[in-house]
Amino acid sequence: MPDFYQHDLVTAIHDLRTGQQSRLEEMVRDAAKDNRIGLVLPVTASDMRAEPFDVIVKELADADYIDTICVSLGVAPDQKDYDETVAKIAPLGDRAKVLWTDGPEVQSIYSELIDAGIQVSTPGKGRSVWTAFGYLLADPRIDTFVLHDCDIVDYDRLLLTRLCLPMVHPALDFEFCKAYYARVTDRMHGRVVRLLVNPLVRALRLMYPSSEFVRFLASFRYPLSGEFSLTRNLARTNRIPSDWGLEVGTLAEVYRNTSLKRVCQTDLCRLYEHKHQALSLEEKNTGLIRMANDIITTIYRTLASQGVIMSSDSFITLRANYLRTAQNCIRQYAADALVNDLQYDRHTEETTIDAFADCVTTAAELYRNDPSGAGAIPNWTRVRAAFPDLTQRLRDIAN
Repeated sequence: MPDFYQHDLVTAIHDLRTGQQSRLEEMVRDAAKDNRIGLVLPVTASDMRAEPFDVIVKELADADYIDTICVSLGVAPDQKDYDETVAKIAPLGDRAKVLWTDGPEVQSIYSELIDAGIQVSTPGKGRSVWTAFGYLLADPRIDTFVLHDCDIVDYDRLLLTRLCLPMVHPALDFEFCKAYYARVTDRMHGRVVRLLVNPLVRALRLMYPSSEFVRFLASFRYPLSGEFSLTRNLARTNRIPSDWGLEVGTLAEVYRNTSLKRVCQTDLCRLYEHKHQALSLEEKNTGLIRMANDIITTIYRTLASQGVIMSSDSFITLRANYLRTAQNCIRQYAADALVNDLQYDRHTEETTIDAFADCVTTAAELYRNDPSGAGAIPNWTRVRAAFPDLTQRLRDIAN
């Protein structure tokens, strides 16, 4: 989106339609000689068999500036899932390996960790990412870790290039880079960001104007994007949530572990399209409702860890503030959709906001009943202190 607007605490790297992919790739390729890049691809068996994954593999074949690729395969209980994934990434050569998180060897490692009091029992994207980071940490040459999802319908290497360049270019000094984009087809998508996270963060800023963390969250144009890059040091020191709070929890860890001037967000210059979660209003433990509850409780727990006191009255006020703010957002989205000739179902948007408002209350109950929650997976600094050879064992397992 060609604008110059900077969002408060976090540097925004815009797409001004002036950067040519070949030139950007040349810069990354040159910088990667001294700052090697490891790419994490968390994928499920179903996504591995879908068309976008084939496109991603084809594009990555020419991304010679990526030193190591770790395909972290989860939700894949059968040996055939693993074998098919290994066959699919064969064009990427020896630099690409599959780490089968449901396989017996990795499951054995998880059991050892659980017996030692390190909780990695919750399966999901968070655990897959954490395991892949361990794999990359075994190689001391890798300085930059990059992650993107594997269900991106319109994937091309420019996405990867723009994630890598802010982290590796010697003239820049960032430790974390988050992607942003517009999720649009013939209508607006990204309901959890548009209708929950953004208005909720605005409501929190009204209630807690002195909270720098809330201000930090408000600086991101798409805080739930699954694409980011970070330094080796942050990959080692950040804890990783194992539930749907992964993206917000990652931002909380970045806020805790690095200087804010070393955080940026980059425009991936596309109308981003990937699969959509079902709203499932009747099923509170699935789809977007489950995601919303996990995200909100992660925010509550992060604020509590920073000394913010939230009472029952606070949650009542927050719900009211959220509803008013979200309703104002609907008026803005309706105008945007009309001028851009997009379909816009205002009634469904209003219904979704009502459901998310209930999540604000439900998450408050979950938080009060369990203020600490299941907790994030411990960082790799702690794990390697207890199991010094664990990252190398992961590297030996991968094929």
